[in-house]
Amino acid sequence: MSYEEDGVLELEDLNLPSEERLKKGPTAIIECIENIPCNPCVDACPFNAISMEKITDIPEIDYEKCIGCGTCIPACPGLAIFVVDISKEKAMITIPYEFLPIPEIGDKVKALDRKGEIVSEAKVIRVKKNENKTNTVTIEVNKEMGMIVRNIKVVK
Repeated sequence: MSYEEDGVLELEDLNLPSEERLKKGPTAIIECIENIPCNPCVDACPFNAISMEKITDIPEIDYEKCIGCGTCIPACPGLAIFVVDISKEKAMITIPYEFLPIPEIGDKVKALDRKGEIVSEAKVIRVKKNENKTNTVTIEVNKEMGMIVRNIKVVK
């Protein structure tokens, strides 16, 4: 089933970095599929790794320029950018997070897939509060979950 039918993106719907690039270290993954006038991610990237020909195009990442700094994550009003690092034993995923309560470093949380279903446990590694209220949370999950997990559920 396509995202146009059920609203859920699949990996084949996305422009993803190569396996080789993913093994090099963190990189942003843009899961934006809407051709709407929006380009804050382009302006936010200090490495000029994100580009768009027209303001209504879907943003594209130059994965050789992207260092996975995550500056683009809170800039995206659609919460459609994540940083994934599967270069080590565990996967690290940085997600946009606008819910309360905000998790704390060391918290164990439920890791959710694109459907919002619990697929794993995760450990909160970093929390960055941003002025625009789109916080970023970095979680650690098993490596095979790196391209699957896209949100968390805080259980207090």
